[in-house]
Amino acid sequence: MAPEFALAATGFAALLGLIALRAPVGLAMLLVGAGGYLWVVDAATLLNYLKTTPYYLFASYTLSIIPLFILMGALAERGGLARDLFAAANALVGHRPGGMAMSVIGACACFGAVCGSSVATTATIGRAALPELRRYGYDPGFATGTVAVGGTLGILIPPSIILVVYAISTEQNIAKLFMAALVPGLLAVLCYVLAIALVARRRPALVPAAARPSGSERREAMLNTVPVLLIALIVLGGIYGGIFTPTESAAIGCIAVLAVGLLRGTLRAREVRDALLATAETTAMIFVILLGAEVFNAFLALSQAPDLLALWITEQDFPPYGVLAILLFSYIVLGAVMDELAMILLTLPIFFPVVTALDFGLAGQEETAIWFGILVLVVVGIGLAAPPIGLNVFVVSSLARDVPIARTYRGVLPFIATDLLRLVLLAAFPALSLWLVRLLA
Repeated sequence: MAPEFALAATGFAALLGLIALRAPVGLAMLLVGAGGYLWVVDAATLLNYLKTTPYYLFASYTLSIIPLFILMGALAERGGLARDLFAAANALVGHRPGGMAMSVIGACACFGAVCGSSVATTATIGRAALPELRRYGYDPGFATGTVAVGGTLGILIPPSIILVVYAISTEQNIAKLFMAALVPGLLAVLCYVLAIALVARRRPALVPAAARPSGSERREAMLNTVPVLLIALIVLGGIYGGIFTPTESAAIGCIAVLAVGLLRGTLRAREVRDALLATAETTAMIFVILLGAEVFNAFLALSQAPDLLALWITEQDFPPYGVLAILLFSYIVLGAVMDELAMILLTLPIFFPVVTALDFGLAGQEETAIWFGILVLVVVGIGLAAPPIGLNVFVVSSLARDVPIARTYRGVLPFIATDLLRLVLLAAFPALSLWLVRLLA
Protein backbone atom coordinates (compact mmCIF):
# COMPACT_ATOMS: atom_id res chain seq x y z
CA MET A 1 0.00 0.00 0.00
CA ALA A 2 1.33 3.43 -0.94
CA PRO A 3 2.35 5.62 2.02
CA GLU A 4 -0.37 8.16 1.14
CA PHE A 5 -3.11 5.55 1.29
CA ALA A 6 -1.67 4.02 4.46
CA LEU A 7 -1.71 7.42 6.16
CA ALA A 8 -5.27 8.19 5.05
CA ALA A 9 -6.45 4.70 6.05
CA THR A 10 -4.89 5.13 9.49
CA GLY A 11 -6.68 8.45 9.88
CA PHE A 12 -10.04 6.92 8.94
CA ALA A 13 -9.48 4.01 11.32
CA ALA A 14 -8.64 6.37 14.18
CA LEU A 15 -11.69 8.51 13.39
CA LEU A 16 -14.07 5.54 13.32
CA GLY A 17 -12.52 4.27 16.55
CA LEU A 18 -13.23 7.58 18.31
CA ILE A 19 -16.78 7.63 16.97
CA ALA A 20 -17.28 4.05 18.20
CA LEU A 21 -16.13 5.24 21.64
CA ARG A 22 -18.99 7.79 21.55
CA ALA A 23 -16.75 10.82 20.98
CA PRO A 24 -18.62 13.75 19.38
CA VAL A 25 -18.21 13.50 15.61
CA GLY A 26 -16.97 17.06 15.16
CA LEU A 27 -14.41 16.69 17.93
CA ALA A 28 -13.24 13.33 16.55
CA MET A 29 -12.70 14.84 13.09
CA LEU A 30 -10.87 17.80 14.57
CA LEU A 31 -8.50 15.68 16.68
CA VAL A 32 -7.68 13.16 13.95
CA GLY A 33 -7.35 15.87 11.30
CA ALA A 34 -5.05 17.96 13.51
CA GLY A 35 -2.98 14.90 14.39
CA GLY A 36 -2.63 13.90 10.73
CA TYR A 37 -1.81 17.48 9.72
CA LEU A 38 0.88 17.58 12.40
CA TRP A 39 2.31 14.27 11.15
CA VAL A 40 2.57 15.49 7.55
CA VAL A 41 3.93 19.00 8.24
CA ASP A 42 4.90 20.56 11.59
CA ALA A 43 3.39 22.23 14.65
CA ALA A 44 3.99 25.81 13.50
CA THR A 45 2.17 25.24 10.20
CA LEU A 46 -0.70 23.52 12.01
CA LEU A 47 -1.07 26.39 14.47
CA ASN A 48 -1.04 28.96 11.65
CA TYR A 49 -3.72 26.95 9.86
CA LEU A 50 -5.89 26.72 13.01
CA LYS A 51 -5.39 30.43 13.68
CA THR A 52 -7.07 31.52 10.47
CA THR A 53 -9.30 28.65 9.27
CA PRO A 54 -12.12 28.87 11.87
CA TYR A 55 -12.56 32.60 11.27
CA TYR A 56 -12.67 32.40 7.47
CA LEU A 57 -14.90 29.33 7.62
CA PHE A 58 -17.52 30.77 9.97
CA ALA A 59 -17.37 34.30 8.56
CA SER A 60 -18.48 32.97 5.18
CA TYR A 61 -21.65 34.64 3.90
CA THR A 62 -22.77 31.33 2.39
CA LEU A 63 -22.84 29.63 5.79
CA SER A 64 -25.37 32.15 7.11
CA ILE A 65 -28.05 30.26 5.19
CA ILE A 66 -27.85 27.35 7.66
CA PRO A 67 -29.05 29.16 10.83
CA LEU A 68 -31.65 31.05 8.78
CA PHE A 69 -33.28 27.89 7.44
CA ILE A 70 -33.08 26.26 10.86
CA LEU A 71 -34.76 29.30 12.42
CA MET A 72 -37.47 29.29 9.76
CA GLY A 73 -38.22 25.65 10.51
CA ALA A 74 -38.17 26.22 14.28
CA LEU A 75 -40.61 29.14 14.01
CA ALA A 76 -42.87 27.16 11.66
CA GLU A 77 -42.88 24.22 14.07
CA ARG A 78 -43.85 26.34 17.06
CA GLY A 79 -46.29 28.44 15.06
CA GLY A 80 -48.63 25.52 14.39
CA LEU A 81 -48.15 25.50 10.61
CA ALA A 82 -47.57 21.74 10.55
CA ARG A 83 -50.91 21.06 12.26
CA ASP A 84 -52.69 23.17 9.65
CA LEU A 85 -50.99 21.29 6.80
CA PHE A 86 -51.94 17.88 8.17
CA ALA A 87 -55.51 18.97 8.88
CA ALA A 88 -55.93 20.27 5.33
CA ALA A 89 -54.44 17.17 3.71
CA ASN A 90 -56.56 14.96 5.94
CA ALA A 91 -59.70 16.90 5.00
CA LEU A 92 -58.98 16.22 1.33
CA VAL A 93 -58.13 12.51 1.31
CA GLY A 94 -58.40 11.23 4.88
CA HIS A 95 -61.79 9.60 4.26
CA ARG A 96 -60.23 7.15 1.78
CA PRO A 97 -58.44 3.92 2.79
CA GLY A 98 -54.86 4.95 3.51
CA GLY A 99 -55.85 8.58 3.06
CA MET A 100 -54.63 9.72 6.48
CA ALA A 101 -51.21 8.20 5.81
CA MET A 102 -51.16 10.01 2.45
CA SER A 103 -52.05 13.16 4.38
CA VAL A 104 -48.92 12.69 6.48
CA ILE A 105 -46.80 12.47 3.33
CA GLY A 106 -48.43 15.58 1.83
CA ALA A 107 -48.04 17.56 5.07
CA CYS A 108 -44.37 16.52 5.36
CA ALA A 109 -43.70 17.62 1.79
CA CYS A 110 -45.28 21.05 2.30
CA PHE A 111 -43.63 21.54 5.69
CA GLY A 112 -40.28 20.49 4.24
CA ALA A 113 -40.54 23.42 1.82
CA VAL A 114 -40.28 25.83 4.77
CA CYS A 115 -38.12 23.75 7.08
CA GLY A 116 -35.13 21.98 5.50
CA SER A 117 -34.64 19.58 8.41
CA SER A 118 -35.65 15.93 8.48
CA VAL A 119 -35.70 15.59 12.26
CA ALA A 120 -37.79 18.75 12.71
CA THR A 121 -40.29 17.59 10.07
CA THR A 122 -40.60 14.15 11.69
CA ALA A 123 -41.11 15.53 15.18
CA THR A 124 -43.52 18.28 14.17
CA ILE A 125 -45.75 16.27 11.85
CA GLY A 126 -45.56 13.29 14.21
CA ARG A 127 -46.98 15.28 17.10
CA ALA A 128 -49.87 16.44 14.91
CA ALA A 129 -50.58 13.21 13.03
CA LEU A 130 -49.85 10.24 15.30
CA PRO A 131 -52.78 10.79 17.70
CA GLU A 132 -55.19 10.99 14.75
CA LEU A 133 -53.75 7.93 13.02
CA ARG A 134 -54.03 5.92 16.21
CA ARG A 135 -57.53 7.22 16.95
CA TYR A 136 -58.84 5.93 13.63
CA GLY A 137 -57.31 2.49 14.07
CA TYR A 138 -54.19 2.63 11.90
CA ASP A 139 -51.69 -0.13 12.56
CA PRO A 140 -49.24 1.42 15.08
CA GLY A 141 -46.12 0.23 13.26
CA PHE A 142 -47.32 1.45 9.88
CA ALA A 143 -48.41 4.78 11.40
CA THR A 144 -45.01 5.43 12.99
CA GLY A 145 -43.22 4.13 9.88
CA THR A 146 -45.17 6.53 7.67
CA VAL A 147 -44.22 9.50 9.88
CA ALA A 148 -40.56 8.42 9.97
CA VAL A 149 -40.34 8.11 6.18
CA GLY A 150 -42.41 11.23 5.57
CA GLY A 151 -39.95 13.16 7.71
CA THR A 152 -37.19 12.46 5.19
CA LEU A 153 -39.05 14.80 2.83
CA GLY A 154 -37.78 17.58 5.09
CA ILE A 155 -34.43 17.26 3.32
CA LEU A 156 -35.62 15.87 -0.03
CA ILE A 157 -37.91 18.83 -0.77
CA PRO A 158 -35.90 22.06 -1.16
CA PRO A 159 -34.70 23.95 0.76
CA SER A 160 -32.49 21.33 2.38
CA ILE A 161 -29.80 21.85 4.98
CA ILE A 162 -28.02 18.70 3.79
CA LEU A 163 -27.84 20.12 0.26
CA VAL A 164 -26.46 23.39 1.64
CA VAL A 165 -23.69 21.49 3.42
CA TYR A 166 -22.99 19.49 0.25
CA ALA A 167 -22.84 22.69 -1.81
CA ILE A 168 -20.43 24.35 0.61
CA SER A 169 -18.22 21.25 0.86
CA THR A 170 -17.98 20.77 -2.91
CA GLU A 171 -18.13 24.47 -3.89
CA GLN A 172 -21.31 24.09 -5.93
CA ASN A 173 -24.13 26.54 -6.58
CA ILE A 174 -26.81 26.17 -3.87
CA ALA A 175 -29.63 27.50 -6.06
CA LYS A 176 -28.86 24.97 -8.80
CA LEU A 177 -28.85 22.13 -6.29
CA PHE A 178 -32.23 23.26 -4.98
CA MET A 179 -33.55 23.28 -8.56
CA ALA A 180 -32.18 19.79 -9.15
CA ALA A 181 -33.78 18.45 -5.95
CA LEU A 182 -37.34 19.51 -6.74
CA VAL A 183 -38.30 16.79 -9.24
CA PRO A 184 -36.64 13.95 -7.23
CA GLY A 185 -38.40 15.27 -4.12
CA LEU A 186 -41.79 15.26 -5.82
CA LEU A 187 -41.00 11.81 -7.19
CA ALA A 188 -40.43 10.66 -3.60
CA VAL A 189 -43.87 11.98 -2.62
CA LEU A 190 -45.46 10.10 -5.52
CA CYS A 191 -43.62 6.87 -4.66
CA TYR A 192 -44.66 7.06 -1.00
CA VAL A 193 -48.30 7.69 -1.91
CA LEU A 194 -48.25 4.73 -4.31
CA ALA A 195 -46.73 2.55 -1.58
CA ILE A 196 -49.56 3.51 0.78
CA ALA A 197 -52.14 2.83 -1.92
CA LEU A 198 -50.64 -0.62 -2.49
CA VAL A 199 -50.76 -1.39 1.25
CA ALA A 200 -54.36 -0.14 1.39
CA ARG A 201 -55.30 -2.47 -1.47
CA ARG A 202 -53.54 -5.55 -0.12
CA ARG A 203 -54.08 -5.06 3.64
CA PRO A 204 -56.91 -2.55 4.12
CA ALA A 205 -57.20 -3.35 7.85
CA LEU A 206 -53.85 -1.61 8.43
CA VAL A 207 -55.01 1.73 7.00
CA PRO A 208 -58.76 2.27 7.59
CA ALA A 209 -60.59 5.32 6.29
CA ALA A 210 -61.37 8.28 8.54
CA ALA A 211 -64.65 10.11 8.85
CA ARG A 212 -65.59 12.31 5.90
CA PRO A 213 -65.44 16.01 6.89
CA SER A 214 -68.21 18.43 6.07
CA GLY A 215 -67.82 21.01 3.34
CA SER A 216 -67.36 23.84 5.83
CA GLU A 217 -64.69 21.91 7.74
CA ARG A 218 -62.84 21.23 4.52
CA ARG A 219 -62.94 24.88 3.45
CA GLU A 220 -61.72 26.07 6.86
CA ALA A 221 -58.86 23.56 6.82
CA MET A 222 -57.79 24.67 3.36
CA LEU A 223 -57.92 28.36 4.25
CA ASN A 224 -55.64 27.77 7.23
CA THR A 225 -52.90 26.52 4.91
CA VAL A 226 -52.83 29.61 2.72
CA PRO A 227 -50.10 31.39 4.77
CA VAL A 228 -47.65 28.46 4.81
CA LEU A 229 -48.22 27.69 1.12
CA LEU A 230 -47.59 31.34 0.26
CA ILE A 231 -44.38 31.28 2.30
CA ALA A 232 -43.21 28.14 0.48
CA LEU A 233 -44.08 29.76 -2.86
CA ILE A 234 -42.13 32.91 -1.98
CA VAL A 235 -39.08 31.01 -0.73
CA LEU A 236 -38.83 28.51 -3.60
CA GLY A 237 -40.23 30.81 -6.29
CA GLY A 238 -37.74 33.50 -5.34
CA ILE A 239 -34.85 31.07 -5.65
CA TYR A 240 -35.99 29.42 -8.88
CA GLY A 241 -36.94 32.72 -10.45
CA GLY A 242 -33.60 34.31 -9.64
CA ILE A 243 -35.28 37.02 -7.55
CA PHE A 244 -33.51 36.11 -4.30
CA THR A 245 -30.33 34.33 -3.48
CA PRO A 246 -30.89 31.27 -1.27
CA THR A 247 -29.64 33.22 1.76
CA GLU A 248 -31.98 36.13 1.04
CA SER A 249 -34.93 33.77 0.56
CA ALA A 250 -34.15 32.11 3.91
CA ALA A 251 -34.17 35.52 5.62
CA ILE A 252 -37.45 36.50 3.94
CA GLY A 253 -38.93 33.13 4.92
CA CYS A 254 -37.98 33.68 8.56
CA ILE A 255 -39.63 37.09 8.59
CA ALA A 256 -42.76 35.73 6.88
CA VAL A 257 -43.13 32.78 9.28
CA LEU A 258 -42.60 35.08 12.26
CA ALA A 259 -45.16 37.58 10.95
CA VAL A 260 -47.77 34.86 10.34
CA GLY A 261 -47.24 33.39 13.80
CA LEU A 262 -47.51 36.78 15.52
CA LEU A 263 -50.62 37.80 13.58
CA ARG A 264 -52.36 34.50 14.33
CA GLY A 265 -51.30 34.56 17.97
CA THR A 266 -49.58 31.16 17.77
CA LEU A 267 -46.12 32.63 18.31
CA ARG A 268 -45.60 34.43 21.58
CA ALA A 269 -42.43 35.61 23.29
CA ARG A 270 -41.79 32.20 24.84
CA GLU A 271 -42.13 30.34 21.54
CA VAL A 272 -39.85 32.81 19.74
CA ARG A 273 -37.25 32.49 22.50
CA ASP A 274 -37.41 28.69 22.34
CA ALA A 275 -37.02 28.81 18.56
CA LEU A 276 -33.94 31.04 18.85
CA LEU A 277 -32.37 28.76 21.46
CA ALA A 278 -33.08 25.63 19.38
CA THR A 279 -31.57 27.36 16.34
CA ALA A 280 -28.44 28.30 18.28
CA GLU A 281 -27.98 24.75 19.60
CA THR A 282 -28.47 23.09 16.21
CA THR A 283 -26.29 25.62 14.40
CA ALA A 284 -23.49 25.20 16.94
CA MET A 285 -23.61 21.42 16.50
CA ILE A 286 -23.45 21.72 12.70
CA PHE A 287 -20.65 24.31 12.79
CA VAL A 288 -18.50 22.15 15.08
CA ILE A 289 -18.89 19.26 12.63
CA LEU A 290 -18.04 21.61 9.73
CA LEU A 291 -14.88 22.79 11.49
CA GLY A 292 -13.83 19.23 12.28
CA ALA A 293 -14.50 18.21 8.68
CA GLU A 294 -12.49 21.17 7.38
CA VAL A 295 -9.42 20.17 9.41
CA PHE A 296 -9.82 16.49 8.56
CA ASN A 297 -10.22 17.32 4.85
CA ALA A 298 -7.06 19.44 5.00
CA PHE A 299 -5.19 16.42 6.38
CA LEU A 300 -6.54 14.23 3.56
CA ALA A 301 -5.55 16.86 1.00
CA LEU A 302 -2.01 16.90 2.37
CA SER A 303 -1.88 13.11 2.15
CA GLN A 304 -2.96 13.38 -1.54
CA ALA A 305 -4.91 10.14 -1.12
CA PRO A 306 -8.20 11.38 -2.69
CA ASP A 307 -6.52 12.69 -5.85
CA LEU A 308 -4.34 9.60 -6.20
CA LEU A 309 -7.37 7.34 -5.75
CA ALA A 310 -9.33 9.26 -8.41
CA LEU A 311 -6.34 9.05 -10.78
CA TRP A 312 -5.93 5.32 -10.15
CA ILE A 313 -9.61 4.59 -10.83
CA THR A 314 -9.60 6.55 -14.10
CA GLU A 315 -6.45 4.72 -15.22
CA GLN A 316 -8.05 1.32 -14.53
CA ASP A 317 -10.88 2.11 -16.94
CA PHE A 318 -13.56 0.83 -14.57
CA PRO A 319 -17.16 1.28 -15.81
CA PRO A 320 -18.32 4.65 -14.41
CA TYR A 321 -21.71 3.29 -13.34
CA GLY A 322 -20.01 0.35 -11.65
CA VAL A 323 -17.94 2.74 -9.54
CA LEU A 324 -21.03 4.83 -8.82
CA ALA A 325 -22.96 1.74 -7.69
CA ILE A 326 -20.18 0.86 -5.23
CA LEU A 327 -20.11 4.41 -3.83
CA LEU A 328 -23.89 4.56 -3.40
CA PHE A 329 -23.92 1.14 -1.74
CA SER A 330 -21.22 2.40 0.63
CA TYR A 331 -23.43 5.39 1.47
CA ILE A 332 -26.41 3.14 2.22
CA VAL A 333 -24.29 0.98 4.54
CA LEU A 334 -22.74 3.98 6.29
CA GLY A 335 -26.11 5.73 6.52
CA ALA A 336 -27.47 2.81 8.51
CA VAL A 337 -24.89 3.32 11.27
CA MET A 338 -23.82 6.99 11.09
CA ASP A 339 -25.29 10.46 11.38
CA GLU A 340 -26.10 11.76 7.89
CA LEU A 341 -24.21 15.05 8.20
CA ALA A 342 -21.07 13.38 9.53
CA MET A 343 -21.32 10.70 6.85
CA ILE A 344 -21.39 13.26 4.04
CA LEU A 345 -18.56 15.36 5.40
CA LEU A 346 -16.47 12.28 6.09
CA THR A 347 -16.85 10.68 2.66
CA LEU A 348 -16.99 13.60 0.23
CA PRO A 349 -13.23 14.28 0.28
CA ILE A 350 -12.72 10.72 -1.01
CA PHE A 351 -15.84 10.10 -3.12
CA PHE A 352 -16.28 13.48 -4.80
CA PRO A 353 -12.94 13.57 -6.70
CA VAL A 354 -13.59 10.01 -7.85
CA VAL A 355 -17.05 10.79 -9.24
CA THR A 356 -16.08 14.03 -10.96
CA ALA A 357 -13.12 12.28 -12.62
CA LEU A 358 -15.43 9.78 -14.34
CA ASP A 359 -17.29 10.30 -17.61
CA PHE A 360 -21.06 9.84 -17.27
CA GLY A 361 -21.86 11.57 -20.55
CA LEU A 362 -22.97 14.81 -18.87
CA ALA A 363 -22.12 18.35 -19.88
CA GLY A 364 -19.12 18.96 -17.67
CA GLN A 365 -18.13 18.41 -14.06
CA GLU A 366 -20.75 20.83 -12.70
CA GLU A 367 -23.63 18.68 -13.94
CA THR A 368 -21.92 15.58 -12.59
CA ALA A 369 -21.47 17.25 -9.21
CA ILE A 370 -25.11 18.38 -9.06
CA TRP A 371 -26.42 14.97 -10.11
CA PHE A 372 -24.21 13.18 -7.59
CA GLY A 373 -25.43 15.58 -4.89
CA ILE A 374 -29.02 14.52 -5.53
CA LEU A 375 -28.06 10.84 -5.42
CA VAL A 376 -26.29 11.45 -2.10
CA LEU A 377 -29.40 13.20 -0.81
CA VAL A 378 -31.53 10.17 -1.69
CA VAL A 379 -29.24 7.69 0.04
CA VAL A 380 -29.10 9.96 3.09
CA GLY A 381 -32.91 9.85 3.16
CA ILE A 382 -32.79 6.07 3.06
CA GLY A 383 -30.34 6.01 5.97
CA LEU A 384 -32.61 8.25 8.04
CA ALA A 385 -35.35 5.62 8.10
CA ALA A 386 -33.56 2.31 7.51
CA PRO A 387 -32.46 -0.09 10.25
CA PRO A 388 -30.43 -0.55 12.38
CA ILE A 389 -30.24 3.14 13.34
CA GLY A 390 -32.51 5.36 11.25
CA LEU A 391 -32.50 8.64 13.17
CA ASN A 392 -36.08 9.45 12.16
CA VAL A 393 -37.24 6.12 13.58
CA PHE A 394 -35.77 7.04 16.95
CA VAL A 395 -37.42 10.45 16.80
CA VAL A 396 -40.86 9.00 16.09
CA SER A 397 -40.32 6.27 18.70
CA SER A 398 -39.84 8.98 21.32
CA LEU A 399 -43.30 10.26 20.37
CA ALA A 400 -44.93 6.80 20.44
CA ARG A 401 -43.17 4.99 23.26
CA ASP A 402 -45.75 2.20 23.37
CA VAL A 403 -44.85 1.08 19.81
CA PRO A 404 -41.85 -1.30 19.70
CA ILE A 405 -39.14 0.05 17.43
CA ALA A 406 -39.09 -3.25 15.51
CA ARG A 407 -42.70 -2.60 14.42
CA THR A 408 -41.72 0.82 13.15
CA TYR A 409 -38.88 -0.68 11.14
CA ARG A 410 -41.34 -3.13 9.58
CA GLY A 411 -43.61 -0.19 8.82
CA VAL A 412 -40.91 1.61 6.82
CA LEU A 413 -40.00 -1.40 4.64
CA PRO A 414 -42.55 -0.71 1.83
CA PHE A 415 -41.25 2.85 1.59
CA ILE A 416 -37.58 1.77 1.59
CA ALA A 417 -38.38 -0.46 -1.39
CA THR A 418 -39.70 2.56 -3.31
CA ASP A 419 -36.63 4.57 -2.24
CA LEU A 420 -34.31 1.98 -3.79
CA LEU A 421 -36.37 1.99 -6.99
CA ARG A 422 -36.24 5.80 -7.10
CA LEU A 423 -32.47 5.72 -6.55
CA VAL A 424 -32.05 3.40 -9.53
CA LEU A 425 -34.22 5.67 -11.71
CA LEU A 426 -32.32 8.82 -10.75
CA ALA A 427 -28.97 7.11 -11.34
CA ALA A 428 -30.03 5.67 -14.69
CA PHE A 429 -31.68 8.89 -15.93
CA PRO A 430 -29.69 11.96 -14.79
CA ALA A 431 -32.10 14.20 -16.72
CA LEU A 432 -34.69 13.68 -13.96
CA SER A 433 -32.43 15.74 -11.71
CA LEU A 434 -30.91 18.08 -14.28
CA TRP A 435 -33.70 19.17 -16.61
CA LEU A 436 -34.98 21.94 -14.32
CA VAL A 437 -31.43 23.23 -13.83
CA ARG A 438 -30.91 23.29 -17.59
CA LEU A 439 -34.26 25.01 -18.06
CA LEU A 440 -33.89 27.74 -15.43
CA ALA A 441 -30.16 28.22 -15.01
